[in-house]
Amino acid sequence: MRGSYLLLVELKNTEIISVGKLGKIDFKKGFYMYAGSALNGLDQRIQRHLRKQKKTHWHIDYLLNHAKIVNVFYKQSEVREECFIAKTLEKELSIIPGFGCSDCACKSHLFYGSYKAIKNAIANLEMKQYLINAKY
Repeated sequence: MRGSYLLLVELKNTEIISVGKLGKIDFKKGFYMYAGSALNGLDQRIQRHLRKQKKTHWHIDYLLNHAKIVNVFYKQSEVREECFIAKTLEKELSIIPGFGCSDCACKSHLFYGSYKAIKNAIANLEMKQYLINAKY
């Protein structure tokens, strides 16, 4: 399966987190939405994000070392749609500049907002909810 995904992440406390080459970022307590894509194994990519034990590789891995994924949404597609999704989300949510977008021209692939604002922002993206395995 190929496509794009969104990770709804909750950070329980305000924290300064070192994020690779981006350096230290001040993350506010609350909810974040991360947009990604996987054209060579969507399910495997989502399962990787859900694992606690993994090599820190992408920007999102640094945040996930301190936060919890509370929901995942996905859309099957043969083309990369994460930038379209990111541009849609940035209209309604705050951005974390440069996060997760080192390989494109987007402002960010990580967004911050209230739980309600995030749910409203993804409502029109035609994405399905991913069933998270309870062992994670």
